Amino acid sequence: MTDLRTGPPHFGSEREMVRAFLDYHRATLAMKCAGLGDEELRRRSMPPSTLTLLGLVRHMAEVERTWFRRVFEDQDIPMVWSDKIDFQAAYDVSEATGAEAFAAWEAEVEHSRRIEREAESLDLAGHQPRWGEDVSLRMVMLHMIHEYARHNGHADLLREGVDGTVGA
Repeated sequence: MTDLRTGPPHFGSEREMVRAFLDYHRATLAMKCAGLGDEELRRRSMPPSTLTLLGLVRHMAEVERTWFRRVFEDQDIPMVWSDKIDFQAAYDVSEATGAEAFAAWEAEVEHSRRIEREAESLDLAGHQPRWGEDVSLRMVMLHMIHEYARHNGHADLLREGVDGTVGA
């Protein structure tokens, strides 16, 4: 597994640092999946868990869409793999392909980056209906770092189970 990630800077503005850490975590998920075929991406961690690398990529596409487009921009759009608000649907990878999952995830990441770039401030707010509260773009970005960090830990274990690759 070749590490082509750019590490976050040690100094910078708050926005530059948050953006860089989020992109680093996005790149980490991609790296953990690099070079694997659909069958390997669908390999479960251990029964009865249905957790797979492919499921994580699909889940993160949903999370990107939800937090940036549905919450922050208040777009009335459906989720990627669910007609209702069901984040678990992304983990059903029985018919899924890596090409489909990565295309959706990469498209959502690009939407998220555009939304963040165009926002005047991290203090701008969106509304999180599940919480019944407004949330700042800063909170959205920090929440995304949290989501990726947690799931990249899962991805470490999943990749090791697929081919023994560990680290980074």
